[in-house]
Amino acid sequence: MTGRAGWPTPRLRTILFGVLLFAAAMPAMGAIFLRVYENTVVRQSEAELTAQGAALAALASVDWPGATPPRPRPIKPDADYFRPESPTVDLTRDEVLPERPMPVRAARPADPSALAVGARLAPVIERTTRITLASVAMTDRTGVGVAGPGLGGDYSRLPEVVEALAGRSSTVLRTNGDYQPIYSFEWLSRASGLRLHHARPILVDGRVEGVLLLSRSPRALFRGVYEDRGQLILGGVVILAVLVLLAGLVSRGVTQPVEKLSAASRAVAAGGGEIPPTPALAAAEIQALYEDFRAMAERIERRGRYLRDFAAAVSHEFKTPLAGINGAVELLQDHFETMSADERRRFLNNIAGDSERLSRLVTRLLDLARADMATPEAGVSSDVPSPLQRAVEREARPEFVVEMSLPDDLPRVAAPETTLESVLTILLQNARQVGAGHVKLAAMASGGRLTITVSDDGPGVPEADRERLFEPFFTSRRSEGGTGLGLPIARSLLAASGGTLELVESARGATFQVTLPKA
Repeated sequence: MTGRAGWPTPRLRTILFGVLLFAAAMPAMGAIFLRVYENTVVRQSEAELTAQGAALAALASVDWPGATPPRPRPIKPDADYFRPESPTVDLTRDEVLPERPMPVRAARPADPSALAVGARLAPVIERTTRITLASVAMTDRTGVGVAGPGLGGDYSRLPEVVEALAGRSSTVLRTNGDYQPIYSFEWLSRASGLRLHHARPILVDGRVEGVLLLSRSPRALFRGVYEDRGQLILGGVVILAVLVLLAGLVSRGVTQPVEKLSAASRAVAAGGGEIPPTPALAAAEIQALYEDFRAMAERIERRGRYLRDFAAAVSHEFKTPLAGINGAVELLQDHFETMSADERRRFLNNIAGDSERLSRLVTRLLDLARADMATPEAGVSSDVPSPLQRAVEREARPEFVVEMSLPDDLPRVAAPETTLESVLTILLQNARQVGAGHVKLAAMASGGRLTITVSDDGPGVPEADRERLFEPFFTSRRSEGGTGLGLPIARSLLAASGGTLELVESARGATFQVTLPKA
C-alpha cells in the first residue's frame, strides 16, 4: 500500500516497533550525543587521580620534617572524621584551559624541607606512575617544583596550583597537546583531546607546605565501550528481547484485533460477514471498539431491515389508493359520455377519497421521518401540566371526556413540551377514534423518571394485535382512514428524549404508559 507521492504506508505494528526501538535506543544516543556516558568516564578518571593524590599527599605529610606524629584512628570515629571528595569536572559545563605551559625557572630557591621530602618520595612516585600512567609533580609552599617534571620551575601561576596553595583541592580540564587520534570515530568524543589536571595541597599540622600536581588523559570513550563490551552486548540482547516481547504483546493486543475488525467491516459493508468475537487478550480500548462496532453493525442491520420493511409497507399502502385512482380515471375516460351524473360523482368522490388518504399518508410519513431523525436536546427542561392541558383541550368533546389527575408537585422532565403535547394528542385521538367515551390521565414520579398513564374505556386491543401495535402502517381502521403511523411516531418522539411508550393493559380498554427522565 502506498500513500501520497508514492511513499509506502507503514503498518501499525511497524510503527509501534519503530517507536519501541527508538525509545530503547534513546539511552545509547544520549550516552554518545549528550555525553552522559563520557562524562561518567571522565569523572572516574578524576576519582582515580584524587585517590592517588590523597595517598601521596598523606605520605608526604607524615614524612615531613618536624611534623607531629599522626594520632591513631579512634575506635568510633565521629561524623566529621571522614572527608570524602566527589568528582567535580563536567564536560558540558567546565571551561577547557589551554595546554599546561612548561614552568619557567623560579627566581627563588625551593624550600629545603620540601626538597628532602620530594627526594624521598621520588621512588614512590616513579613506581606509582608505572601503574597509573599519570604524571606527578611536587612543589613547595611557594609553587617551586621539588620533584617530578619541572624540577626547580615555577608553578605558582597555574589556577589549580593557586587553589591548592590556598588549601583547596582543584581539578581542571586542559587541552592535550600530544593527542593523536587513533580510532576513526574519536571525533564523537570530546574528552579524547583533553587532559585532567588535579592539584592537591600537602597539609602538615594544618599548614600548606606543598602541592602535588597530578595529570593524566581520561579513559577514551570508545576504549571504555570496548572494555565494557560484554555488559553492553548483554544489555543490547536483553533490550532487543524485551522489544520483541513487547512488539508481540502489542501485535496480539492491538494490531491483530484491529486487522480482524477491519476485515469484518469490509465484509459487513459488502452485505455479508460477521463481527468476530471480542478478543479476551486485547487492550481495553480495543475490546470497547469491538463492542461499539458490534452495536453499530446490529443497528445498521436493524435499520436496513426497517428500511426494507418500510419500503415494502409504503409501496403497499400507496398501491391501493393509486390503483383505485387509476381505475376510476380509466372508467371515466372510457365511459364518461355514457355515465350518469351520479356515477360520475361516485367515481370522482372515490378519487377524492383516495387522494385524501394519500395526502394523510404523506403527512404522516413526514412526521414519522422527523420523529425518527429527532435528537436529544441538551439541557431541555419542560413543565408537564401545560402541554397535557393543551392536548386535552384540543381533543375533548361532549361525547369524549378526558379526566386529568395530576399531583401538584410533578417534577420537570427532560423533553420538549411539543413532544409531550404531540404524544398525548396521538393517544387521545386513537382512543376517540376506536370509540372510547372516557379517558383517565394520571402521572406519578418514581426514582429518576416520570410515568404518565393514559387509560380509556374503549374496546381494548385484541391479543393478536398487541405484538404488531407499534409497527408502521399496522391499523385495524384502514377502511376508516387510519394510517397506522400514529403510535410509531409517538414512540419515536419519546425515544429521542430517552422516553418509552408501552401498552400495559388491553383487555378492559387500552392503557398506555409513557415514561420520561426527570430534568
